[in-house]
Amino acid sequence: MRIKAKRMILIIVVCIVVYLVAGAMGPFIKYKDVSSQTAEEFRADSFRSSEAGTDRAMLLETSESALEHRIRLINGAKTRIILSTFDMRNGESTKDLLSVIWHKAEEGVKVQILVDGVSGLIRMEPDPLFHAVASHPNIQIKIYNPVNPLMPWKTQGRMHDKYVIVDDSAYILGGRNTFDYFLGDYDSKNKSLDREVLIYNTAQGEENSGESSLFQVEAYFNRVWNLDVCRLFHDDEGQQKKKRIQKQMELLEARYQELREKQEGFFDTVYDYTAHTCAANRIRLVSGPIGIYGKEPDIFYTLTELMKQAQERVVIHTPYVVTNDYMNETLAEIVDTVPHVKMVINSVENGDNFVASSDYQYHKKDVVATGISLYEYDGGLSTHGKSLVIDNDLCAVGSYNFDLRSTYMDTELMLVIQSEELTQQLMEYMGDIEKDCRMVVDEKNYVVPDHVTVAKVPFLKRFAWKVVGLLLQPFRVLA
Repeated sequence: MRIKAKRMILIIVVCIVVYLVAGAMGPFIKYKDVSSQTAEEFRADSFRSSEAGTDRAMLLETSESALEHRIRLINGAKTRIILSTFDMRNGESTKDLLSVIWHKAEEGVKVQILVDGVSGLIRMEPDPLFHAVASHPNIQIKIYNPVNPLMPWKTQGRMHDKYVIVDDSAYILGGRNTFDYFLGDYDSKNKSLDREVLIYNTAQGEENSGESSLFQVEAYFNRVWNLDVCRLFHDDEGQQKKKRIQKQMELLEARYQELREKQEGFFDTVYDYTAHTCAANRIRLVSGPIGIYGKEPDIFYTLTELMKQAQERVVIHTPYVVTNDYMNETLAEIVDTVPHVKMVINSVENGDNFVASSDYQYHKKDVVATGISLYEYDGGLSTHGKSLVIDNDLCAVGSYNFDLRSTYMDTELMLVIQSEELTQQLMEYMGDIEKDCRMVVDEKNYVVPDHVTVAKVPFLKRFAWKVVGLLLQPFRVLA
């Protein structure tokens, strides 16, 4: 009887696992083709203009500048604040941001915060801080596709967007999530290099303010915010009567006063963004499908079609690379037509994505076979920035990784900016990272600069990479 019972339990467990895995993979098992609408609407010349636009741009290359300008912009808000993020966690930088947001909400500013369902479940649901923020009558928090284990086919559709919009004045968009790993200079177990762009609308409050790319991002936000799969996060003012919520409200108010004293410069209302930004002729938001199921590779298509127009060079910085045949063939086409094509990724020793590193070691040969000049970064801190340069006047910054998950599963954004000055600045920042790279010669060999030290990885971790990489092959789209 005991043996039969054990067998029955084992069968039930196996059935549950199969149900969860098959359900999660079902919507993504077949790679979709690029949508006909995207292919028909693509016009390379629509990304360039001969005249300067209303927007000016500034790169945020450090986590300190990222937190500073978030606080600076939010503090200047008069009517609305929008924050969309893949991952929001309690921490020092998050408390800073939420204290300023709370203060502005107290002044009557309307706030909308959109967070992905995984973070909503793991980071926010158990934390009274987020319940307190959601209880404010001027703050709404929504969760994109809340996780429901009983419906595994919905679990893998994730929102990977990261941006902040304030009034019609400015926005920040890029690759940073909302916690100490990415924002500020607080002590954190790990840190990451990342990149964002701040766009300043010089026509704010004027008749032609609507020409700003800010409204492209806001229109995209509204489309996602109004999806049926987005749910309000504890939108209940009655929670303010609870002692644990009252405590968090008091802490936010105290935090705001403390922040104003410690970072007085962040609250300088006369900061001249025009003087600190670069002129831009045209800025266009590139986005893909926003639903929770399998997606057409619209962002990859648009970016690579732009790359094919390059006359001199294409430089891609992405944390990791996970590609299929379609992506490899497209990269090979670019290499065949553009004189200089370079891709910079983290080395597996330097990166912080275990799954992507596992897959890369099985498919590195396929990327090398495209002919792209491939470099691996070994600078110590993992780089998380996603950006590219096309010739001398076009660049893009955003959340899109050159991997299967960003291409076929998650919502993603890239901002394509026509600006010679900003492109030059980006090339300089890219160059600083490339100094600490080794050049890939083939699947096993490198050219390593004398000053570059490749981190030592324990045998067990390398063995785990091999095992996970092998097991991952039927499910590569998850990487």
